[in-house]
Amino acid sequence: MREAIQVKLRESGNVLCYDTNGMRPKLGDYVIVEVERGQDYAQVVRGQEVILEKDSGKPLRKILRIATKEDANRISENKKRTKSAFQTCQRKIQERKLDMKLIDAEYSFDRTKLIFYFTSEGRVDFRELVKDLAHIFKVRIELRQIGVRDEARMLGGFSHCGRPLCCASFLKGFEPVTIRMAKEQNLPLNPSKISGCCGRLMCCLGYEYQNYRKYLKGLPREGERIKTKEGKGRVISVNALKRKIVVRLEEGKQIELNYNK
Repeated sequence: MREAIQVKLRESGNVLCYDTNGMRPKLGDYVIVEVERGQDYAQVVRGQEVILEKDSGKPLRKILRIATKEDANRISENKKRTKSAFQTCQRKIQERKLDMKLIDAEYSFDRTKLIFYFTSEGRVDFRELVKDLAHIFKVRIELRQIGVRDEARMLGGFSHCGRPLCCASFLKGFEPVTIRMAKEQNLPLNPSKISGCCGRLMCCLGYEYQNYRKYLKGLPREGERIKTKEGKGRVISVNALKRKIVVRLEEGKQIELNYNK
């Protein structure tokens, strides 16, 4: 058994589990962590410690230390340098007339790597761009093509509910979301109502989907023809949570049937 905590790598990285290494960082604290090539910084996004059983055999990387004042100054300086790096990369993209939209840039904590995130409708040959940037910044350059959902996560914002975007605040990853989830929850199939600011179906459509599937068991589907005590009819409405349906009988009368029993 090990104690672990969830951290968000840099500002735009993934949310990962790290071994606490006996430390007790609080929610929102910055920490210095092990990465594949050296060290990087991360922010604690879930303060509650998680007790992990023996996992798939892949050991967790460790938190090296809670960020010191000197570490915080370095992180702040990296962010300032990133703004200039972003503008330089933007200019080089325009010079080479590449069909890509630059979204964000990040320095690793030790400044050995500079990461640029971009979106594009197709594949982009950015090899010459990488050479340009490596020559200018004298560090390892990494360009990552991301999707529109990742773009929304990085840029942040507010959803229809008025709360910060789930992807930018607490989601660890993106789960598949389908139009069927909206249909089975009786939501309007208007794209403007069920799509997030990324233009894709809202992640929250999946939060209660399994509960709706459970409550829908044994209920006829909307549009289905059924027999009732008062005669044959067609189901015109289904309320999964109350387990009630509304049926329009052949003569036009509407009745409500309760399936709670």
